[in-house]
Amino acid sequence: MTYHTVGAAQAPFDVTSPGPAVAPAARPVEDDGLPPPGTPDIEIARAARPRPILALAEDRLGLPAEALIPHGHTKAKVTLDHIAGLRARTRGKLVLVTAITPTPAGEGKTTTTVGLGDGLNRIGHHAAVCLREPSLGPCFGMKGGAAGGGRAQVIPMEDINLHFTGDFHAIGAAHNLLAALIDNHLHWGNAQDIDLRRVSWRRVMDMNDRALRTITLGLGGAAHGVPREGGFDITVASEVMAILCLATDLADLERRLGDIVIGQRRDRTPVFARDLGAAGAMAVLLKDALAPNLVQSLEANPAFIHGGPFANIAHGCNSVMATDTALRLADVVVTEAGFGADLGAEKFLHIKCRQSGLRPHAAVVVATVRALKMHGGVAKGDLGTPDADAVRRGGVNLRRHVTNLQRFGLAPVVAVNRFTGDADAELDAVRALCDDLGVPMALASHWAEGSHGSAELARLVAERLDGPAPEVRFLYDEATPLADKIRAVATQLYGAADIALDPAAARRLAEIADLGYGHLPVCIAKTQYSFSSDPAAKGAPVGHVLPVREVRLAAGAGFVVAVCGDIMTMPGLPRDPAALHIGLDAGGEIVGLT
Repeated sequence: MTYHTVGAAQAPFDVTSPGPAVAPAARPVEDDGLPPPGTPDIEIARAARPRPILALAEDRLGLPAEALIPHGHTKAKVTLDHIAGLRARTRGKLVLVTAITPTPAGEGKTTTTVGLGDGLNRIGHHAAVCLREPSLGPCFGMKGGAAGGGRAQVIPMEDINLHFTGDFHAIGAAHNLLAALIDNHLHWGNAQDIDLRRVSWRRVMDMNDRALRTITLGLGGAAHGVPREGGFDITVASEVMAILCLATDLADLERRLGDIVIGQRRDRTPVFARDLGAAGAMAVLLKDALAPNLVQSLEANPAFIHGGPFANIAHGCNSVMATDTALRLADVVVTEAGFGADLGAEKFLHIKCRQSGLRPHAAVVVATVRALKMHGGVAKGDLGTPDADAVRRGGVNLRRHVTNLQRFGLAPVVAVNRFTGDADAELDAVRALCDDLGVPMALASHWAEGSHGSAELARLVAERLDGPAPEVRFLYDEATPLADKIRAVATQLYGAADIALDPAAARRLAEIADLGYGHLPVCIAKTQYSFSSDPAAKGAPVGHVLPVREVRLAAGAGFVVAVCGDIMTMPGLPRDPAALHIGLDAGGEIVGLT
């Protein structure tokens, strides 16, 4: 199979691939030497013959070998020095991929991002994709990995889903170094007069472990520290993760680390990480991690994978460094934002775009017939039965996500990630909804067919790229009070009637404003499974009240977190975690990783 490479001669690529667990529609696949659609993702990825990363970087992106730090033969980091030299170049055009509200039926946002990148390259564009790094918690928990699937994957799949280049380990180490310095400061006399009751900096680990949500520290006597209450969050929820993803260079990284507020003194003034002398050592641990990672898709197209915050408890976008670097090297960059558009896309626009100056030229909303049926009231076990009426009922969820993006001034394209069992009447129901909304729709079978199956979607997106860039509109101004910022998102995007601030949260918002942080955007932490705070409320609920139980200041990252409902910043494992099915075979190969 042959694909067009921009900036190089026509070259045969060894592979192709896309996503969901119940195989999307499988049509004849071009002969690429890979196992047939429906084969486990890990086997498809393992059958691929990737190009050496140094050769791919030079051929596809014009990156010389000295601009890269190889991590083996298939992944590399782009050096910070080379990135600094790219900033005089004009940015390419940015495409945002988001989705409807997720369901157990699957939507395939990462798969579609990879498939669209491959499709754009197939039709003659010079495209790269930018993704987040997977967290070990979901890999060994319930969600699985985040490298795409089928014939729309990024590789090496096992490396990306596990330790990759060590970025998450560096983030966890830097975060926990600050935690250790706080307790060491308390042990040696507490010169900053830190109020033990108001230490807000917790510890992190990149694993789901509900038993660590609340713990007691410093037990065992005076030699073992000062007793106090603490706890753990998952690494992706760390402010250090957000800082790495939003920093523009090493100097900005260290400044932001120093701006972290770890708690308050007894006089209620804030204590910063720089007050403890922590920023320099934390920056040292993060120096290599700040450099974006370069890998490739199954079709040997470039993919930057860097940073990995969850959009339900953090801002849910890959790093500014990776996105900006890709835009200096490619004509089109396709990036994703986590979970549904009410979370990932909103935070992408209000936080990442606002801080970085990035703006999307086009947007894609990913949906599946199966997920729409679940939003229409169909149980997961009954999704195999055609039900166009359920698609129409569940279509209210897609309608709200599309209209929400239109509120921001974007004109989205709908991508229906097609499954084998999708009935024509069901697909017609989605198309009728899109026609009513006045938005184009593409049936995408990239999971089964790679770029051949995403060509229609790529052409629709390319039409958007040929037009003028949209003028992005934000839902609130910087000067809007913090509570009203939360209210604006809740009422305008979630369909809520209002918000309900816990009294402690209301007091904390007032304190944050008094400290001079009232201009920051808000980052709403809530369930990803509903527009409301109730994960069981499918479709497009209206008139509900969004309960805000806690507020956290992320001064270094540059936003204020509003924790809503029962959302946890340290997830737990399900009854049957994926870890129970992952292992090594007799030949030492990993099995069970999805």
